[in-house]
Amino acid sequence: MYIQLYQVKKHLNINEDFGDDDEYLMQLVQVAEKVVEKNIDIKLEKLEDEDGNIPIPLTQAMLLLVGNFYANRESVAFASTNNVPYSYQYLIDLYRNYRGEDLKKKACLEWHLKENKKKKENEDEESGTINETNQDTSTSDGN
Repeated sequence: MYIQLYQVKKHLNINEDFGDDDEYLMQLVQVAEKVVEKNIDIKLEKLEDEDGNIPIPLTQAMLLLVGNFYANRESVAFASTNNVPYSYQYLIDLYRNYRGEDLKKKACLEWHLKENKKKKENEDEESGTINETNQDTSTSDGN
């Protein structure tokens, strides 16, 4: 998981000594991670830095979701209706894969295209050399 319990408690202003909801809070973190991953259409592992951390805006988006889920435990609110704050959407949009492409597949495809281009250029150079050699021999044979 990318978010620790102490971070969730700090975000929600829950006393560190209060442990009754710890398991529930960590379940909400798992849900938030899946929701963010689905929203951006990129596996979170692909966004990890060398230390295994994901970008801070995504962590903040997850904390916003956890806070929203914790405060609104039912799908129906009797007092008022609330959407997840727009700040969540702004944070998610920074990393959203709008094309619906897997970034790893895209990088692999680009690599293959580059390799095929190099191969074709090499073949063209070789065939050009062969053609020049053939022209040289045909001109020398004709003299």
